[in-house]
Amino acid sequence: MIIPSIDISRGQAVQLVEGEAVAIEAGDPFPLMERFSVAGEVAVIDIDAARGQGDNRQLISELCRRGRVRLGGGIRDLDTALWWLDQGVSRIIIGTAATPEFLLSLPRERVIVALDSRDSQVLSHGWRQSTGETLLDRVSELNQSCDGFLVTFVEREGRLGGTDLDRAKQVIDAAGDARVTVAGGISTVEEIAELDRLGADAQVGMALYTGDISLADALAAPLVSDRADGLWPTVVVDEAGVALGLAWSSHESLRQAIETKRGAYESRSRGLWIKGETSGAVQELVGVAADCDRDTLRFTVRQHGAGFCHTGERTCWGSDHGFGRLQRRILATGDDPASNTRKLLRDPALLAAKIREEAEELAETEDRAQVVAEAADLLYFLMVKTAATGVGLDEIEAELDRRAKRVTRRPMVAKDAQ
Repeated sequence: MIIPSIDISRGQAVQLVEGEAVAIEAGDPFPLMERFSVAGEVAVIDIDAARGQGDNRQLISELCRRGRVRLGGGIRDLDTALWWLDQGVSRIIIGTAATPEFLLSLPRERVIVALDSRDSQVLSHGWRQSTGETLLDRVSELNQSCDGFLVTFVEREGRLGGTDLDRAKQVIDAAGDARVTVAGGISTVEEIAELDRLGADAQVGMALYTGDISLADALAAPLVSDRADGLWPTVVVDEAGVALGLAWSSHESLRQAIETKRGAYESRSRGLWIKGETSGAVQELVGVAADCDRDTLRFTVRQHGAGFCHTGERTCWGSDHGFGRLQRRILATGDDPASNTRKLLRDPALLAAKIREEAEELAETEDRAQVVAEAADLLYFLMVKTAATGVGLDEIEAELDRRAKRVTRRPMVAKDAQ
């Protein structure tokens, strides 16, 4: 699949030719992250850190909160590697510092080894020096120590002249079960599709920036369909992963969805339609993913209005339940003077007191039924608090997911015991 790339130097997104000359100055990287993260994981490369000319750590740390990031550039010691893992990056990309001994100190599933090569020779120091090692020898040495490889054909990087599919296949064969990502020169959707067929991902920067490849076409490249009309079944889910319904997508509707970040689909009888255009139940597109067989899409959306179903229900299987429904009920609290939720939303001191009260009651009980009841009370008041401050459940889940990626742990002691 496609891995969009953002290279950063001096706080700005850039695209380089052969790792040296700046060909494109793309400016603020945050709009790029917003645009690219719809496709899933985004590669962020700190060019300055890779060259040993400073770093963009603070900026990139904030980017990591805006989407799923695989981060590379200048990670040459254990402290730096652990720091970035603790920041919640999906995976770190390690270059010439990646020895088997060093990688043993890191969780294999969170590590990608970067192999920058020119004419099959591995390079270091921001693509400026040869290590004397060959690409395939390096892959064979490290394929049991990492989750994947990022292989960049530097002589093709930024030139939009096509990548080296024959050499890519050699690397894929040598990598074993480590997933290969290929970068350098990719300029057509056909190359993305062929790399996917071979079992590799395509990291693309220049072609996306120049418009030679659109993000929608890149996502569609590996997809297949057994239908005469070429449509792909599309499972539509909300931010919590709750299924709202089933729709269909075409190249045109996928392009429309990604360009407008709206729920756009293809009706089998009426053609292209935008969810909510007439009903007001619009959708913000959060993410698009293909399944393992590349014949089904999943749209993650932020649903507004009554719901997804034409009946006005939240889902095509009726009303949903759980935290998502409770949050929407809290947010929909009107002007009923008898509403306790309305009272709590308008009285921060009362809400704070109820949170402390319920937390203490939950902490003190050991009875199973009481734990259920007190936990339900506390969660309700906590959700009123998040609603009052405009915090969504998806933000809390994202923060918990980020914390789950930490590899170092603080001691779990009570504050008054410290």
